[in-house]
Amino acid sequence: MLEPLDNLIHTLSRLPGFGRRSSERAALALVRRPETLLDPLVQALQEARAGVCLCSKCGAFTTHDADPCALCTRADRDDGLLCVVEDPADIHTIETSGAFRGRYHALMGKLSPGRQTGVGELRIAALVQRVREERIREVLLALSTDLEGDATAGYIAARLRDSDVRLTRLAFGLPCGSGVSYADPLTLRRAVQGRQTVEGPTHD
Repeated sequence: MLEPLDNLIHTLSRLPGFGRRSSERAALALVRRPETLLDPLVQALQEARAGVCLCSKCGAFTTHDADPCALCTRADRDDGLLCVVEDPADIHTIETSGAFRGRYHALMGKLSPGRQTGVGELRIAALVQRVREERIREVLLALSTDLEGDATAGYIAARLRDSDVRLTRLAFGLPCGSGVSYADPLTLRRAVQGRQTVEGPTHD
């Protein structure tokens, strides 16, 4: 295969959700229609490379002319609530739900000996500093439920033990629309531990 095309396929295959076959199909479609697909993609990539950056405060995606980002500067957000996530993309996902109206802090990963990601590679020190300097009353840990996410949550809890902040974590349970028979044992155990009171109907 032609080297430029092969390089394009190889680069696409490094994207999440792209395997070798899907990368080949995408690459062939791009070079087959350069004016309508390839050129606009190149322009969009160049604009994203030049304009998009990470917020210097929370780590969310923003632009160079809007740093700190709107999530950090808007007056209608709750300064006392701080949601800690692993990745900037998680901020976008939570915002889409409309369930959280506080501020954010992206760690840029989680503790992972296998990936050689230690405390120094994460924005944990910046998190501790924000808790000390800002009027934060609750830190919500929106981290993965795997062993690495649990280890990261445990480490953060230890670092914030001497503070007055309330430390919470996303509730664990059955996915919406799922059933007990489809859940793994760990999910079921956490669902039982995080069970909630059922309020019955009220009668006048």
